[in-house]
Amino acid sequence: MRITHGFRSLGTPHAVTIGNFDGLHLGHQAMLARLQDVARARGLPSCVLSFEPHPREFFTPEQAPARLSSLREKAECLQRMGIDRLHVFRFDRAFSALTAEAFIEQVLGRTLQARYVLVGDDFRYGAKRAGDFALLRQEGARLGFDAEHLPTVEVAGERSSSTAVRTALAAGELEHAARLLGRPYSISGRVVHGDKLGRDIGFPTANIQLKHNRPPLMGIFAVELYGLNGEPLPGVASLGRRPTVKGADAVPVLEVHLFDFRAEIYGRRVRVDFLHKLRDEAKYPDLDTLVAQIRRDVDNAKHFLAKIK
Repeated sequence: MRITHGFRSLGTPHAVTIGNFDGLHLGHQAMLARLQDVARARGLPSCVLSFEPHPREFFTPEQAPARLSSLREKAECLQRMGIDRLHVFRFDRAFSALTAEAFIEQVLGRTLQARYVLVGDDFRYGAKRAGDFALLRQEGARLGFDAEHLPTVEVAGERSSSTAVRTALAAGELEHAARLLGRPYSISGRVVHGDKLGRDIGFPTANIQLKHNRPPLMGIFAVELYGLNGEPLPGVASLGRRPTVKGADAVPVLEVHLFDFRAEIYGRRVRVDFLHKLRDEAKYPDLDTLVAQIRRDVDNAKHFLAKIK
């Protein structure tokens, strides 16, 4: 999959879908499947048009939702799905000021050379979100592309959306989030050096680099880690501010203790699948109390993972 940026023309006609695709849940997956069907039928490469940062992060960073996936995680997932190209526009003041008509002409027409454009049923675009599907279809006829919109995908009567996934994760309902995503929620990143406290207290951990300081879930979890030897490695993960050893305002950290694993893996890029929430993080009076709780967490995680095998 190729990743391209900005207003420079791609020079080749594409079948295009547009969105932030945060989390790539089942609704997104339905759009991508439809895009690929049309692209194959018309002999066109498939292209996902996305934005960085998320528009809400640009306009109201304090109120923006927690990210479900980083740009790299999104790109990796799109590549696994067989998308040919990811084109990313930097969402800044100049881009946000484009009129709906200018967005269609400059982005879809001139840059992406769109011949087919697929959007969700609630897609809006252009300055002040003035553009709608009727305008997209009207301007598409003028510029030489067809426009189509897909209805909402529902899972057990609930709309599959990034908001619904965030709500489930924040509530610790990982199994429900997995149903909306079609897979367990995961975080990918590089293993980096931490403060080595886990090793000192008998529970060495892999410290996974986070790209954002507002993860959509916090607590202690039963997990599986991928990326080391082809097989998932079971473990227990802590994602949070570690209130026993750090202050309440500390930056969140993702640490994974793998069962019966002692190899050095610094620098490796791994994926952590969150399968079950064991508890919220808590502040303990001393390290001995913390260590006793970690032992219980390990036992509980092993019990859960054994049940699902």
